[in-house]
Amino acid sequence: MTANVFADDVGEVLAETIGGDDGGVYAVNFGAGTIPDLVFRLHDLDDPPAVKLLVDWDDITAATDDFMVAGHAADLVAADALSVRLLPDLPRASLFVSGSEVVSLVHAGDGVGGLTATESAFVEDAWRRYDEAWVDAEPHSLRTPPITDVRETLAAELGRPVLDDFDAILGELSSVTGEDGPNEVTLVLLAAARHDKLLYEVSKWGENVSLASKATFSRSKSDLEEAGVVVTEKVPIDVGRPRLRLRLAPDLDDAGIPELLRTVRERLADAE
Repeated sequence: MTANVFADDVGEVLAETIGGDDGGVYAVNFGAGTIPDLVFRLHDLDDPPAVKLLVDWDDITAATDDFMVAGHAADLVAADALSVRLLPDLPRASLFVSGSEVVSLVHAGDGVGGLTATESAFVEDAWRRYDEAWVDAEPHSLRTPPITDVRETLAAELGRPVLDDFDAILGELSSVTGEDGPNEVTLVLLAAARHDKLLYEVSKWGENVSLASKATFSRSKSDLEEAGVVVTEKVPIDVGRPRLRLRLAPDLDDAGIPELLRTVRERLADAE
């Protein structure tokens, strides 16, 4: 495609320009604010190109601090649609580079323009440059499991109602801008507590799917308990220490998702 593209975000520019390129695409110098757009749009494409993302460590780390970004990116990595390497010497512009074109991204107001160059010698030079840079760049490993694995195993191990609440909580968080929400471990514990699940079952699932260790789940449970968000009930077993059943605090039993999240934020902040 030779035309310039003007879109709402960088993901749309990718889809409109080189989203169908079978030879792969280098995505170069994306910031913490634009990496999510790229990840979510790439995840939505039916036949995504293989994207090699060359970025700064600070930017990819900041972007993937968000569980949804990291989980969707991990999905793409597992599907061989995304790989990430760290490049210290980045260009000033953000670029898409394929074997047939170079797209330079220019942000203006609420939109972004993709300025396309297709002159063969220029494209070949750009491709060669980043092909060589990729070889020398340091691979970056995401520490979050694929969101597909999280959702599928959560439903299988803890039940569909827990998954439905987890999805609802994530959806509520994504609709609230400008606020840091609880982390993914806390969100799972809240969904599990709404259905009286055992902490042992939740933490075992979380460790098996590589979301977090059992110790992390235990610490997060203690934080929620100290903040008055959850309570626990001892459940005797035949051998060994009793297991703990998670329940929401009595005053939160009938709380909807928005109220629950608002209260959790307030109580955790007060407990710090």
